Amino acid sequence: MSDLEDVWRREAPHVLGALVRRYGDFDGCEDAAQEALLAAVRQWPIEGMPDNPRGWLVRVASRRRIDQLRSDQARAQREEAVGTQQSADAFQAPPPDANLSPAADDTLELLLLCCHPALTRPSQVALTLRAVGGLTTAQIAAAFLVPESTMAQRISRAKGTLRAAGARFVMPEGKDMTTRLAAVLHVLYLVFNEGYTTSGGNQLLDVSLTREAIRLTRQLRRVRPDDAEVGGLLALMLLTDARRDARTDAAGDLIPLEHQDRSRWDGQAIVEGVALLQSMLPKGEVGPFQLQAAIAAVHDEAPTWPDTDWLQITMLYRMLDQMAPSPTVTLNLAVAVGMAHGPEAGLQHLEPLLDSPEMRRHHRPHAVLAHLLEMVGRYQEAAEAYAYAARLTASIPEQRYLNERASRIAAGQADPSRASRIASGQADRS
Repeated sequence: MSDLEDVWRREAPHVLGALVRRYGDFDGCEDAAQEALLAAVRQWPIEGMPDNPRGWLVRVASRRRIDQLRSDQARAQREEAVGTQQSADAFQAPPPDANLSPAADDTLELLLLCCHPALTRPSQVALTLRAVGGLTTAQIAAAFLVPESTMAQRISRAKGTLRAAGARFVMPEGKDMTTRLAAVLHVLYLVFNEGYTTSGGNQLLDVSLTREAIRLTRQLRRVRPDDAEVGGLLALMLLTDARRDARTDAAGDLIPLEHQDRSRWDGQAIVEGVALLQSMLPKGEVGPFQLQAAIAAVHDEAPTWPDTDWLQITMLYRMLDQMAPSPTVTLNLAVAVGMAHGPEAGLQHLEPLLDSPEMRRHHRPHAVLAHLLEMVGRYQEAAEAYAYAARLTASIPEQRYLNERASRIAAGQADPSRASRIASGQADRS
């Protein structure tokens, strides 16, 4: 990451927050902030980075917003443009004593605004990455495998929806705050998951997204230090991301949890994640992210694959299934039950998912089905399920892995002991 990109990602919420507090219009302020970034791209490589990058960006963005407002007013009144303004890329850096940095950390307010209930979840994710994460439209589009024009339209519509809904840059209260914060956590979780196992393309991982999700969750924890679920989500991300370097080989192919070199796991991240989880658990009612973090901790603290405590993992997934039932939880519970109580029991838990029209179109239930069938020795069915799962996924590394398993079984090379690699896919995150 370049120095400029690093500065922008760090300062983006502060710059945008300062503008929205001053002018109130999220849409216009976000455009002005992007104009300031373009000005920095032009000037900083030539003139050097200013001593006060945040103040420079806020000042340029503020002047750009004033230009926009004057232009809008002039058009509305059908008058000639008011005066001659300098373009953003011609502004001079502010003097050293001009500190325009906002006093408050606006991260939480911006996250809550980007996760306004009037927006769809994909729009919330896109707007969060753009406004709070500082990612460009092109970067977001590449991460989610859509054309840049499509993502630009999505972001533009999201900003228009906020404007139409009269969304304000204020801290919500009561039930609205609880609902909005839950949406923020879910959006950050989705961003992390997309980076940890991309939905398509040639790479299994998109490290820029996982790092951004962790960075934003750290910022959120700084402003909500006593929120147990915020801490739980950060712990989950750290404990999961700790296995990142061991998940692929030199060719980028997937290495299932069973065969990962655990010496390559990030021990410092594991220690931090476990300590964070332990500090959160006594603070009150346990939430879904804390439970998922606890599952990740059980995996990370097992010195070897055979030492994995599947009974404890099964118990935790049963608790999660009662608290926050979902197809993903059901799938992971089937994995855990299959490992703790045998593949036949796992198949029984998996059956409802395979009857669901929505989940039948997703590759993960079929991949888990294939592993469980392989474990019980139903090799022909397992090979067919592997091949079918491979056809359903857009991820090239996952396709290679699943097709390889199908080919091995078809060639008579099935190995029931290897079938415990159910951890491919969502369960691998645990």
